[in-house]
Amino acid sequence: MARANSTFTGRRVAAIFIGGFAVVIAVNLLMASIAVGSFHGTVVDNSYAASQHYNGWLKQAAASRSLGWQAVPHRREDGRVVIEALGVPAGAQMTATAQRPLGTREDTPLTFVAEGQGRWVSQQAIAPGRWQVRTAIRAGDQTWAGEAEVR
Repeated sequence: MARANSTFTGRRVAAIFIGGFAVVIAVNLLMASIAVGSFHGTVVDNSYAASQHYNGWLKQAAASRSLGWQAVPHRREDGRVVIEALGVPAGAQMTATAQRPLGTREDTPLTFVAEGQGRWVSQQAIAPGRWQVRTAIRAGDQTWAGEAEVR
Protein backbone atom coordinates (compact mmCIF):
# COMPACT_ATOMS: atom_id res chain seq x y z
CA MET A 1 0.00 0.00 0.00
CA ALA A 2 1.45 3.34 -1.02
CA ARG A 3 1.18 6.35 1.19
CA ALA A 4 -0.69 9.23 -0.26
CA ASN A 5 1.88 11.83 0.72
CA SER A 6 5.15 10.10 -0.31
CA THR A 7 6.32 12.16 -3.25
CA PHE A 8 10.04 12.26 -3.84
CA THR A 9 10.86 15.92 -4.19
CA GLY A 10 14.04 17.80 -4.98
CA ARG A 11 14.27 18.90 -1.37
CA ARG A 12 14.35 15.29 -0.17
CA VAL A 13 17.08 14.41 -2.69
CA ALA A 14 19.11 17.45 -1.61
CA ALA A 15 18.64 16.54 2.08
CA ILE A 16 19.82 12.95 1.42
CA PHE A 17 22.92 14.16 -0.46
CA ILE A 18 23.79 16.79 2.14
CA GLY A 19 23.24 14.32 5.00
CA GLY A 20 25.37 11.67 3.27
CA PHE A 21 28.23 14.07 2.64
CA ALA A 22 27.98 15.39 6.21
CA VAL A 23 28.39 11.84 7.58
CA VAL A 24 31.39 11.14 5.29
CA ILE A 25 33.07 14.43 6.25
CA ALA A 26 32.44 13.87 9.97
CA VAL A 27 33.90 10.34 9.86
CA ASN A 28 36.95 11.56 7.89
CA LEU A 29 37.59 14.36 10.38
CA LEU A 30 37.26 11.95 13.32
CA MET A 31 39.62 9.38 11.76
CA ALA A 32 42.17 12.05 10.79
CA SER A 33 42.21 13.51 14.31
CA ILE A 34 42.67 10.05 15.85
CA ALA A 35 45.50 9.25 13.39
CA VAL A 36 47.34 12.51 14.00
CA GLY A 37 46.96 12.30 17.77
CA SER A 38 47.97 8.67 18.24
CA PHE A 39 50.90 8.03 15.88
CA HIS A 40 53.96 10.24 15.96
CA GLY A 41 55.55 8.61 12.91
CA THR A 42 59.09 9.31 11.89
CA VAL A 43 59.65 12.96 11.15
CA VAL A 44 62.72 14.58 9.67
CA ASP A 45 63.44 18.28 9.38
CA ASN A 46 64.12 18.09 5.66
CA SER A 47 62.83 15.06 3.73
CA TYR A 48 64.95 15.92 0.68
CA ALA A 49 68.14 15.97 2.76
CA ALA A 50 67.14 12.71 4.44
CA SER A 51 66.53 11.11 1.04
CA GLN A 52 70.16 11.82 0.14
CA HIS A 53 71.24 9.40 2.89
CA TYR A 54 68.91 6.58 1.79
CA ASN A 55 71.51 4.62 -0.20
CA GLY A 56 73.93 4.92 2.72
CA TRP A 57 71.31 3.48 5.05
CA LEU A 58 70.79 0.58 2.65
CA LYS A 59 74.56 -0.09 2.61
CA GLN A 60 74.65 -0.03 6.42
CA ALA A 61 71.77 -2.52 6.56
CA ALA A 62 73.53 -4.83 4.07
CA ALA A 63 76.76 -4.59 6.09
CA SER A 64 74.86 -5.52 9.27
CA ARG A 65 73.27 -8.52 7.56
CA SER A 66 76.64 -9.69 6.22
CA LEU A 67 78.05 -9.93 9.77
CA GLY A 68 75.45 -12.59 10.60
CA TRP A 69 74.88 -11.24 14.09
CA GLN A 70 71.46 -11.39 15.71
CA ALA A 71 70.10 -9.53 18.71
CA VAL A 72 66.77 -10.54 20.24
CA PRO A 73 65.52 -8.17 22.95
CA HIS A 74 62.89 -8.89 25.58
CA ARG A 75 61.71 -7.07 28.71
CA ARG A 76 62.15 -8.63 32.14
CA GLU A 77 59.55 -8.23 34.87
CA ASP A 78 61.72 -5.58 36.55
CA GLY A 79 61.57 -3.49 33.34
CA ARG A 80 65.15 -4.04 32.22
CA VAL A 81 65.78 -5.09 28.65
CA VAL A 82 67.73 -8.29 28.05
CA ILE A 83 69.30 -8.85 24.65
CA GLU A 84 70.19 -12.37 23.59
CA ALA A 85 72.92 -11.95 20.99
CA LEU A 86 74.04 -14.65 18.57
CA GLY A 87 77.36 -14.54 16.76
CA VAL A 88 78.51 -11.36 18.52
CA PRO A 89 82.21 -11.51 19.53
CA ALA A 90 83.25 -11.19 23.16
CA GLY A 91 84.06 -7.67 24.26
CA ALA A 92 81.45 -6.04 22.02
CA GLN A 93 79.80 -2.78 23.11
CA MET A 94 76.01 -2.58 22.94
CA THR A 95 73.66 0.42 23.12
CA ALA A 96 70.01 0.83 22.22
CA THR A 97 67.12 3.24 22.16
CA ALA A 98 63.63 2.13 23.17
CA GLN A 99 60.86 4.10 21.42
CA ARG A 100 57.10 3.94 21.74
CA PRO A 101 55.71 3.13 18.28
CA LEU A 102 52.29 4.61 19.09
CA GLY A 103 50.95 7.46 21.14
CA THR A 104 53.05 10.13 22.77
CA ARG A 105 56.66 10.01 21.62
CA GLU A 106 58.81 8.51 24.33
CA ASP A 107 62.48 7.67 23.71
CA THR A 108 64.60 5.93 26.33
CA PRO A 109 68.34 5.50 25.70
CA LEU A 110 69.66 2.19 27.03
CA THR A 111 73.18 1.14 27.98
CA PHE A 112 74.04 -2.50 28.56
CA VAL A 113 76.31 -4.62 30.72
CA ALA A 114 77.49 -8.00 29.44
CA GLU A 115 76.09 -10.79 31.58
CA GLY A 116 77.97 -13.55 29.76
CA GLN A 117 76.95 -16.30 27.35
CA GLY A 118 75.67 -13.82 24.76
CA ARG A 119 73.37 -11.91 27.14
CA TRP A 120 73.38 -8.19 27.80
CA VAL A 121 71.18 -6.49 30.40
CA SER A 122 70.21 -2.82 30.29
CA GLN A 123 71.07 -0.57 33.19
CA GLN A 124 67.80 1.34 32.66
CA ALA A 125 64.28 0.00 32.98
CA ILE A 126 61.42 0.66 30.58
CA ALA A 127 57.74 0.86 31.44
CA PRO A 128 55.36 -1.94 30.51
CA GLY A 129 53.81 -1.82 27.07
CA ARG A 130 54.87 -1.91 23.46
CA TRP A 131 58.35 -0.65 22.49
CA GLN A 132 60.52 -0.59 19.37
CA VAL A 133 64.14 -1.22 20.38
CA ARG A 134 66.87 0.01 18.01
CA THR A 135 70.10 -1.75 18.88
CA ALA A 136 73.69 -0.89 17.90
CA ILE A 137 76.59 -3.29 18.49
CA ARG A 138 80.26 -2.39 18.02
CA ALA A 139 83.11 -4.88 18.09
CA GLY A 140 86.40 -3.44 16.93
CA ASP A 141 85.81 -1.82 13.54
CA GLN A 142 82.59 -3.79 12.92
CA THR A 143 79.20 -2.21 13.50
CA TRP A 144 75.79 -3.88 13.51
CA ALA A 145 72.39 -2.19 13.76
CA GLY A 146 68.90 -3.61 13.98
CA GLU A 147 65.52 -3.14 15.57
CA ALA A 148 62.85 -5.35 17.06
CA GLU A 149 59.58 -5.01 18.93
CA VAL A 150 59.46 -5.62 22.67
CA ARG A 151 56.28 -6.02 24.70
